[in-house]
Amino acid sequence: MNQPVRNPVRQLRAALRALLALTLVCGVLYPLAVTGVAQALMPGRANGSEITADGEVVGSALIGQRYDLPAEEGDKSPGPDLRWFQPRPSRGLGTNSVNTRYTLLLSGATNLSGDNADLIDQVTAAKAAVIRDNSVPGHPVRPDRVPADAVTSSGSGLDPDISPAYAHLQVRRVAARNHLAAGRVAELVEQHTDGRVLGFVGEPRVNVLRLNLALRHLVDDAATR
Repeated sequence: MNQPVRNPVRQLRAALRALLALTLVCGVLYPLAVTGVAQALMPGRANGSEITADGEVVGSALIGQRYDLPAEEGDKSPGPDLRWFQPRPSRGLGTNSVNTRYTLLLSGATNLSGDNADLIDQVTAAKAAVIRDNSVPGHPVRPDRVPADAVTSSGSGLDPDISPAYAHLQVRRVAARNHLAAGRVAELVEQHTDGRVLGFVGEPRVNVLRLNLALRHLVDDAATR
């Protein structure tokens, strides 16, 4: 026997009530609850791990920034500003013509294999640049002292941190460019080196943005003396 057809108006009303209830719970109450808990327990992380300087947001502790010279007309690849500590290479899946602080639009790795000719050329060129830029009179950089993170991008392409080895490799160049004592700059690196999470997870790291902000204060202090 055929079942009687339900009133379509009644079905529509039930569907609308379900839609409104789910919209209220999933679209309003749940987001408000999650946001409230995040703001109460970890407001810094909930707001993007912002880093401020002189009362202004200058970046995020989770996203790397480049420190390049002003681009000249027709120059698509401005050179690094060697007064500052430099981050890892930033190679990823796309470019962003709007975000001038970083060249990536999409987060991700190049996924090139270790024997890929393009990757080999990129690493070779990056290594030569690191040696050239960071060698100072009396203190040349030996090729075997260049760490891997100095010539390769991270899995995300947006890594804000570098290894302590790469940071110390840049100390003499940064000190010379800013007319500072190399020992004082090295102390700055040590002060901004974070250890392994919980003492055993990951590797020691240096946040480049935080380090360069401290360097700027050091340069300003030296200039006022």
